[in-house]
Amino acid sequence: MQDFYPERFEREMGCTEAEWLMWLPKAVGDNHWKLQSGAAGVRIGDGALGLKWQEVSPRVIGLVRIPVLQVSFRFAGIPEEVRQTFMKRFDLYMQRGGG
Repeated sequence: MQDFYPERFEREMGCTEAEWLMWLPKAVGDNHWKLQSGAAGVRIGDGALGLKWQEVSPRVIGLVRIPVLQVSFRFAGIPEEVRQTFMKRFDLYMQRGGG
């Protein structure tokens, strides 16, 4: 998780589009959202979050191939503290791994 989330940023997610779409509903919580092809819009209070994604070349480490989804986040009309709270929850739901 990050300490700060700007209004616009991109990140690589180590997942397929099918996995992303399976996790997305819980990650956005009770916020109303609408799915489009390769994109989604999320209403957060009086503002919105635009998400766009596309599958890019997988990351290859030896014999391991990890799928990569390039995701852009665009917040509009959302105060910083609300954005931070939303993204901390979002990241918790999207977090994968072990240890």
